[in-house]
Amino acid sequence: MVRRIFFWEQREARRERRRAKQRAIIEEVRREGRDILESRNYRRTREHIQHGDMTVQRHTMDVARYSVFISQKLRISCDRQALIRGALLHDYFLYDWHDKEHVNIARLHGFRHPGIALKNAEQEYDLTDREKEIIEKHMWPLTVVPPMCREAWIVTAADKYCSLMETLHLHKRYKRNKE
Repeated sequence: MVRRIFFWEQREARRERRRAKQRAIIEEVRREGRDILESRNYRRTREHIQHGDMTVQRHTMDVARYSVFISQKLRISCDRQALIRGALLHDYFLYDWHDKEHVNIARLHGFRHPGIALKNAEQEYDLTDREKEIIEKHMWPLTVVPPMCREAWIVTAADKYCSLMETLHLHKRYKRNKE
């Protein structure tokens, strides 16, 4: 006798497959970005707010995850390691641009922070040309010169999506640790 599969069982099976894919993406981000994720300065980014009440660390992790998801979903072949590392470091400016002491920077933060993030990342990590391109051009069109590699385009798109979701509070909220 053949057992009937009910629609709710099919729905649950689809959810489980989706969760497995999400876990695989998270594991890939952790594997490819291990040195970055374990660095002291990167861990400091959880003290700084990006958009709304999302920390810079959570934002960059989300951008890395969505970048991998976009490349998979659209079947875009790319250097996944550079994609992930560039996404993790794209906002590596190491200050909270909302603080009063950074009021002059905050006015032009969108224009200036890619250069600041690149300078900070170059001091701490050995970056490939693609990783530099991702960090430097992720704010296009504010950076004027558009990205020249597909990895930078993917991170730019993922960053815009995550930023919009965070700004409109449609994303999960992660509060910064207040100690």
